[in-house]
Amino acid sequence: MSSLSAKIGPSILNADLSQLHEESQRLLDNGADYLHLDVMDGTFVPNLTFGHPVVKCLRNKIKDAFFETHMMVQAPQQWIEPMADAGVNQYTFHIEPVMDSVVDICRKVQEAGMKVGLAIKPGTPVEAVKEFIAIADMVLIMTVEPGFGGQKFMADMMPKVQWLRDNYPNLDIEVDGGVGLATIDACAKAGANMIVAGTAIIRADDQAAVIRQLKHSVEGAIKH
Repeated sequence: MSSLSAKIGPSILNADLSQLHEESQRLLDNGADYLHLDVMDGTFVPNLTFGHPVVKCLRNKIKDAFFETHMMVQAPQQWIEPMADAGVNQYTFHIEPVMDSVVDICRKVQEAGMKVGLAIKPGTPVEAVKEFIAIADMVLIMTVEPGFGGQKFMADMMPKVQWLRDNYPNLDIEVDGGVGLATIDACAKAGANMIVAGTAIIRADDQAAVIRQLKHSVEGAIKH
């Protein structure tokens, strides 16, 4: 596991979206390694957030940060070019609605110059992603039902993380949903090295301290 690094990517879903640039910059200044941008289409999940025009505006203000878009959408192939044009670094999409075309979508994402992330919902067995790992840069295990911020962490998703880490020691594994100071140790111990935290960081009195603590837990687990 030595080649892995701990990365903390705050989800800006719980931020004040009218102050998106300021809030995002503050997170980066406080030690965030990347920004996790939740894109929802109102179809794959019931909620609706923002799309590529907002991401592009954010990129115009923040030139250098690593942007990951978490595409909770029914047709991820539809937004590859617009998100690449908006300056996204990693395009993470859910495999559930596109099981028959995951490989094709991965290739298109790579051709557009972005890294590939594959996401699975809590009800999707981890084996479903197995055949696609060779063409992905990262796997995201959802630890809540996608679609809304502020949900309770599902500890019973940790065996999926553990299985991935046992079988793919150098894979970037991300967890997203209800992750905070009370749940980070379970995530780190299972083998997650990319941590998405929304409410726990955004609403903290001391964002930098929370980011440091989250990172410290993951770094400790990687060393062991």
